[in-house]
Amino acid sequence: MPGLGFLIAIAVIVVVLIIWFIGVYNKLVGLRNRVDTQWAQIDVELKRRYDLIPNLVETVKGYAAHEKDTLEKVIKARQQAIDATSLEQQGAAENMLTSALRGLFALAEAYPDLKANQNFLQLQTELAAVEDVIASARAAFNESVLHYNNVVQMFPSNVVAGMSGFGLRELFELDDPVAREVPKVQF
Repeated sequence: MPGLGFLIAIAVIVVVLIIWFIGVYNKLVGLRNRVDTQWAQIDVELKRRYDLIPNLVETVKGYAAHEKDTLEKVIKARQQAIDATSLEQQGAAENMLTSALRGLFALAEAYPDLKANQNFLQLQTELAAVEDVIASARAAFNESVLHYNNVVQMFPSNVVAGMSGFGLRELFELDDPVAREVPKVQF
């Protein structure tokens, strides 16, 4: 029969392992919540971007109504971005939307009256500001995902992650190198 000292040592080891498990689990929960919060911040900014686009399209429509194809591309791309359900779909939709917006701004170059329209200029400025915020939020999100994924994958925390159902998260990346650029706002 084991001695009292041996039983105490086993009990201490078990308690230390339980405390360690709880600590790692709580860290994983905190990191997961941070990733979710940062995604929510990106989502808010994307919605702001989507809300600006119809006003921009309507402003352009008044000056370039016969450019229906370009305007429809912007509206279609906006809707696909709104409807995206995964990070991969979101990235692809954002690429398409950025490309469509570039086409819209290029179209504006052909219409001097539109380029001088205060409403159009204000919408361009707001959109550029939102794009900057989205880029910063995306960088913060990806940094949080990297930290979370590191903890999920590294030993010994990967043991707790595996036992507790913590899986890897996707980075929010844009595949199109051209789409990585903020749409140019020219005055």
